[in-house]
Amino acid sequence: MLGAPHDIASALGARGTARLVVSWPRFAAAFLLGAVAVALLTGIPTVLIPNDWFTRMTPVQGYAYPVWALTAVLSGLLAASHWGIRSAACTRSQAGAIGGAGALVSWLGIGCPVCNKLVVAALGAAGTMTYFAPLQPWLAAGSLGLLLVALALRWRALLGRGAETAGALP
Repeated sequence: MLGAPHDIASALGARGTARLVVSWPRFAAAFLLGAVAVALLTGIPTVLIPNDWFTRMTPVQGYAYPVWALTAVLSGLLAASHWGIRSAACTRSQAGAIGGAGALVSWLGIGCPVCNKLVVAALGAAGTMTYFAPLQPWLAAGSLGLLLVALALRWRALLGRGAETAGALP
């Protein structure tokens, strides 16, 4: 039945200890909300979404739009894994913090280097373009890596594979 929660037994082989309950409408809603929120929160200040509130002083680099889109999708999946899936295990992991760090580093990687007041205050305008701007593609790639690690940790915790799980939910 469409909209009803579905039991998904984990594919852990003989261990088979985890049991997940997925509410697909809730999963889809959490994914969309998470992805759209991250897309707006990173796209508006970096002016990847044109707006009247912010001005970009350097052109958008070619890698910025794909990284922005992947950041939104991965963040949406992470949000959906928290709010759209229930597990028999009480999961405690660092996935949320690592995912948040990944989104923040993505914002640094795709943003205008001269528009970031913290970077300009630390390095000066010339230092920003000389030292920070060349690091931005690496920051963008690292942010996607952090988001992938966060998703892996979250799924590992959901499937009951590691120290991240503790006790059963009532």
